[in-house]
Amino acid sequence: MDFVEPVLGLAQELYSLCAAVKANKMRCQRLARRVEALMVPVQVIRVRGPGGQPEAVSRALRELKGTLESGRELVRRYASASCLKRILRVGDLGEEFETLNERLNDAAQVLSLALQADQKARLESVFRESARRGEDSADRESDHRELQKLLSISEDTNSRMKAVEETVDSTQKDVEQIRGLLESLMRPSLHLQDIREIRVDELTYDSKPILTTGNSELYKGEYNKFTVAIKRYTYPLNTSPQQLRKIFNKEVETMKRFESPNILRMFGICVLNEDGPSPGYLIVMEYCEKGCLRQVLDKKPLSWEIRTQMCLDAAQGLYRLHQSEEKFRVHGSINSSKFLVDAGYRVKLGGFELAKTETSLRKNRDQTRTCLAYSSPQQLESINHQYDRPCEIYSFGIVLWEVATRNVPFEGCSHSQIYQKVCVERQAEPLPPDCPEHLAELIDDCRSYDPFHRPTAGVLVDKLRRAVREAEED
Repeated sequence: MDFVEPVLGLAQELYSLCAAVKANKMRCQRLARRVEALMVPVQVIRVRGPGGQPEAVSRALRELKGTLESGRELVRRYASASCLKRILRVGDLGEEFETLNERLNDAAQVLSLALQADQKARLESVFRESARRGEDSADRESDHRELQKLLSISEDTNSRMKAVEETVDSTQKDVEQIRGLLESLMRPSLHLQDIREIRVDELTYDSKPILTTGNSELYKGEYNKFTVAIKRYTYPLNTSPQQLRKIFNKEVETMKRFESPNILRMFGICVLNEDGPSPGYLIVMEYCEKGCLRQVLDKKPLSWEIRTQMCLDAAQGLYRLHQSEEKFRVHGSINSSKFLVDAGYRVKLGGFELAKTETSLRKNRDQTRTCLAYSSPQQLESINHQYDRPCEIYSFGIVLWEVATRNVPFEGCSHSQIYQKVCVERQAEPLPPDCPEHLAELIDDCRSYDPFHRPTAGVLVDKLRRAVREAEED
């Protein structure tokens, strides 16, 4: 097993780095404990071999090496960051640690195959999901308290800003970012909002829709001080309010597992004229100012730094979805219109929120299929091919290609022409010459004809983090 010794060396280095971190020590102590626990199966594999599933174990070790490399860079930056830098990046750093913990959990699930029952139980206790999510939540609260402590110099925002500006050597850009953080501390947190049934008097919205389809109208509005998008169905519905609530209440528990800065936030449903002959229904969701990813790409060129970060955001949304349930879970219709972009160019995966609730409302209940340009070779070759995660990764590779080129995939091509290029010639549409090397490699891996060679969403996150760092340095 070629990756055993490098993994053990990286793990020891990461473990030592965690001890040097002063900010939020509990976060790094827990990370060190997880890394230490993971070394048990790796050492067992070094002595006994991979056991009955050598391919799975070998792949897990290769992926773990990438995760540990990513973790090493993260902890190095976290340990060396100045007070100001930690303030400015507190949210991003917390998200990176959460993703790192999830990637270590992925490795633990596979490598535990090499352990005996008692060793496996000990490893599982360290990586128990409910406990890990609770610890990540506690870390976020710790970051929030530290930020408030650093910035709560007085009750008045202006005097706080003056004191901060006198205390730190800040550029004007830094000052504006700090001001934004101060203001955000005074607003309710987006991810502390429960997904629930919303009363109509809690909503305000514009009289004219911002988007109209054959089934619905989309309005910009406000709910609980948040700008929201409100989808209103425009045809008579047969679903009763009681039926809808039953479906919605079951689905809320599932949706809570999708909570992520890179998943479009859902606020809930609203029932209109419940006692009338034709009740109406609204779905309330997070508003993304720049629209869908395809719209953003059509408007103007973006730097490679922004585009690479957008790719990472999109991958993190897909990874959260793929890892959100023990049983098989996919989006089912990945394309550039399913990713939404907020005012800060943060990308969020949408198009599946409250899917069962919305299906109960839609007149046409046929399952949406990914259009041909995003269909994997296996889907093009057989309509009976079961849609799975490798198919979804291929579709995601086409989205990444769009980000890199700003072009429309297979524009103007017929079904037979797409089939000829993808399945017969096995050619991928070219990338621009200036596309960063690591990003280009990832895009080509995702678009590989052979599903085995396509990376998982977790591997994409690990490697895109590296690509983002390189883009920032350039």
